[in-house]
Amino acid sequence: MLILTRKANQAVVIDGTTTVRVLSIDGDRVKLGIDAPTEIAVVRDELLREVADENQQAAARTGSGPALQDSLRSLGRAAGKAPAP
Repeated sequence: MLILTRKANQAVVIDGTTTVRVLSIDGDRVKLGIDAPTEIAVVRDELLREVADENQQAAARTGSGPALQDSLRSLGRAAGKAPAP
């Protein structure tokens, strides 16, 4: 993990295509502006975690946990495909 210190109106450029700029700092809140190509998804971390949790709960309710994953791997091997990691 790269750790940087930036002041308001300073930015970081990622891979020459994505700019993350500190727009303002108000106490313990930092407002960021992110300029990225449209093919790059920019999503808040807590939303990703919430969706992952909901997916796990849905998989547990439908019985599509490890047993289903094992079945899918077996089907992939039978079809001559490499097993998923």
